[in-house]
Amino acid sequence: MPHVDLMAGPPPTHLPEDPAAAELAAGTAPAAAVRNHPASPFAWAAMAEQAKEAGADDVTVYAYSRVGYHRSLDMLRRNGWKGHGPVPWEHEPNRGFLRALALLALSARAIGETDEWERCSEFLRDSSPAAYDALLGD
Repeated sequence: MPHVDLMAGPPPTHLPEDPAAAELAAGTAPAAAVRNHPASPFAWAAMAEQAKEAGADDVTVYAYSRVGYHRSLDMLRRNGWKGHGPVPWEHEPNRGFLRALALLALSARAIGETDEWERCSEFLRDSSPAAYDALLGD
């Protein structure tokens, strides 16, 4: 009988390529990427980032990042994620989810939603310490 590590956590989740990522890298505007791929975490994270960089109200950034976060949860579940476990930053297609989660945490903090800031920043750290360092590192 093979040895089974009962203490091992779930395997890392590796999302498939997100077609919006290539479009955004080629210069497609985030709003166009959202229209082309409304389920794309990358597109919604890009919308939130663009809004933040343009000085939009924190509520707007929060709304875009929340959509990206929820689209990410759908995609994670379709790809075997069971509600916890690693989602490595090093796997490029995971970055749409991780960026949306970081932006949701930051915008929640900005609007005074402390519980959500704490939950989302902890979720990011648990999913990928490297993403936490890259996106929220203090």
